[in-house]
Amino acid sequence: MEKLVSTTLADRAFDMLEAAIVSGELAAGERLSEAMLARRFGISRGPLREAIGRLEGKKLVERTTHIGPRVTSLAPEDLLELFYIREALEGMACRLAAEKLSAAGILELEALLAEQAKAADVNAGVGYFQAHGDHDFHFRIAEASGNRKLTNLLCGDLYSLLRLYRYRSSLRVGRAKTALNEHRAIIKALRSRNGDKAEEAMRAHIRNSRTSIEKALREAAVDAKELDGAVK
Repeated sequence: MEKLVSTTLADRAFDMLEAAIVSGELAAGERLSEAMLARRFGISRGPLREAIGRLEGKKLVERTTHIGPRVTSLAPEDLLELFYIREALEGMACRLAAEKLSAAGILELEALLAEQAKAADVNAGVGYFQAHGDHDFHFRIAEASGNRKLTNLLCGDLYSLLRLYRYRSSLRVGRAKTALNEHRAIIKALRSRNGDKAEEAMRAHIRNSRTSIEKALREAAVDAKELDGAVK
């Protein structure tokens, strides 16, 4: 019973920290102090330590000598590479899902989007946060592909990083509602049972996310250059 309680607390700590990182509450590069996190989230250090270890395995946390664990901060080139990987793998998953997803499964996806469309952040156009697992549109499509190795890649090794940067791209003005409409276009393609259309709809959606991120990176670089010029 004691072991079960400890495992449950570690799971709770993991869920809370993962959500805080994906939503930006814990910022990229932020140092993760066990004492600070214990006070902030009301969880003891043992479960927190285990949760941080699991987040390292998910690539959301990195450990640096003399600094300790901190939230992962991807270099721009690494981030863009991740989007290219997403486009290829999720496009393939959507193609396969068009062939295998049941009519009931499509209705479930539509119900999921209808629920997400009610979210305050989506309606305000300030973000599109999706909880993990079955509450995540992309997760559901990856599972519907029926390809275990592909699903393991998208819902295992890459999953948390993908969620993190999907959410970051949705924070740009207007992107949240556009992303929701792109999800609806994906469902329309899935309903047609046309693998080519389904793959292209998913690829277009992810390309648009990447374009949004690239624009943000260019603007940040310009701002940094202007700030540097002003200081000099």
